[in-house]
Amino acid sequence: MVSLLASALLPGAAAAQTPAAPPAVPVQTQMALALERVGGLRAMVLAGSPVRVRGTTGAYVPGQTVTVRFFSAGRKRAARRVALTPQADGTGGFVLSYRPNRPGPLRIRATHDASPALGPLAAGAGPVDVIPRRVLASSGAASIRALQRRLRRLGYVTGSPGSFDARTARAVLAFRKVTGMARTTSASVGVMRAIARGKGRFPIRFPQHGRHIEADLSRQVIALIQGGRVRRIYPVSSGAASTPTVRGSFKVYSKTPGTNAKGMVHSAYFIRGYATHGYRSVPVYPASHGCLRVPIPDALSLFNWIRIGTPVDVYR
Repeated sequence: MVSLLASALLPGAAAAQTPAAPPAVPVQTQMALALERVGGLRAMVLAGSPVRVRGTTGAYVPGQTVTVRFFSAGRKRAARRVALTPQADGTGGFVLSYRPNRPGPLRIRATHDASPALGPLAAGAGPVDVIPRRVLASSGAASIRALQRRLRRLGYVTGSPGSFDARTARAVLAFRKVTGMARTTSASVGVMRAIARGKGRFPIRFPQHGRHIEADLSRQVIALIQGGRVRRIYPVSSGAASTPTVRGSFKVYSKTPGTNAKGMVHSAYFIRGYATHGYRSVPVYPASHGCLRVPIPDALSLFNWIRIGTPVDVYR
């Protein structure tokens, strides 16, 4: 009887001595974010256009989620929760899109709070420069300044900050000429989209000429170049078909301030009677007698930049 009782107790005693399984350790890894559908050397997107956020984690853990938050002007504008999905290489990933409506810098942050299966994760991206979809003369000053800032970065000469004035309109015209768009002064959706995609840079053809002027007759613009960078871009009207502008590489040999008998304002001559100068009529097409006409309000700043001996390259 005693023997049977002892035998019955043995299994329980053995179970009490079995060591408990160690607790699960959360997977420790890292997360990274990449932005898609943004353009330019500085990430830009039009207001209302989608920004795609692609996230990756070093390991995939089933059942885990990430919260992605979007910030602008110092405030959280939206939050999205998205599940991690397995990738072919064993990592985790997620993709989502967000349409920012407010112009200005957009910053993005993704986090995962620690869970029993996966440790804490955090990653950031941005800023993305959200720009207005179009800018009109009646647009608010902030939208106009946003347009002006981007044009100035490319070398276009804009006017009074926050005002869609005549000089800013000419900057838009010059941008349109460089990008091959219709030659108007409208900062349309097409113009803003081109800016967001990083277009509008003047292609320097003669960087070896140092501080010089390049006149692109096909685009009907001139660019002032110094230190390998475009400093200013102006719209021009070159010689009409019957009186074409001479092409080649020249140097300014004479400067005449003021207005002469032909109505030429602040003239800088680079070969014979050919000059850069201001004029009352500067259409969007070639119409001069061979000179490079600029609008009169731009003539003095151009004249002052030019020196005797400044190289002038004229080409199509």
